[in-house]
Amino acid sequence: MTVLLALSASLLTGLGDFGGGVLTRRLPALAVVVVSQAAATVALLLAALATGGWADASPALWYAVAAGVIGPFAMLAFYRALALGPMGVVSPLATVGVVVPVGVGLALGERPGFGQLAGIAVAVAGVVLAGGPERGGPSAARTALLLTLAAAFGFGANMSLLSQASAGGGLLLVLCVQRLVNVLVGGAALLTGPRGTDTRGLLPELRSRLPLLTGVGLVDVAGNATYALASHSGPAAVAAVLASLYPVVTALLARGVLKERLRPVQVVGAGLAVAGTLLLAAA
Repeated sequence: MTVLLALSASLLTGLGDFGGGVLTRRLPALAVVVVSQAAATVALLLAALATGGWADASPALWYAVAAGVIGPFAMLAFYRALALGPMGVVSPLATVGVVVPVGVGLALGERPGFGQLAGIAVAVAGVVLAGGPERGGPSAARTALLLTLAAAFGFGANMSLLSQASAGGGLLLVLCVQRLVNVLVGGAALLTGPRGTDTRGLLPELRSRLPLLTGVGLVDVAGNATYALASHSGPAAVAAVLASLYPVVTALLARGVLKERLRPVQVVGAGLAVAGTLLLAAA
């Protein structure tokens, strides 16, 4: 059951990344983040109300609030990177954010094993190799690489914060609070940002793509929930390794649907980034 759930989490997360990346090529990245996460928030609120999840409230929810503040900026950077560079490179590179929770463990006194050190080295090598010339020229390539690394850091920070927030249980409420803060922070940025005066003009575009935006948000939540179930139904290391395969889904969809073509060095770099992530997750 653990294997099936973890692989399902990879499939769902990969689908969500692909959908968000495609939408960002047609809509402002921040609008995609806000609307998709708003849909996820509504679903989580209904689930929390139906299951009595509010009874799990604890002071640890402040970690979820912090994760909710970081989340929109990480997703914004990620979606913009997906719009600039090939998904077959961007998605694998974003998985190196697992270095952040490893670093938190080091700060708390943990010492890395050989597998973790090897994972960090392999992931860094993958970042260097995968950041080659992309569509849009060298400038766009550098921007996409920097945005991807920023997103990876944000995703890693979210992993650490959500781990602290859910240490005492109540994962549903933790995810609900995180997504709610995501929407509040992202919505404020959308209204006060450069496109704030164009919000009304953007509404027809958002309305026409609302089913797809909702799907991205729901798939994202489903991926998180499925991974949580996998991590509690068997060995957490096995669940983490298998759930980290989601970039393969995004890359395959980008190759099959968008007909993306990567340079050989980028293929090697993307593969090393995933391999480094798997080594870190399995160590």
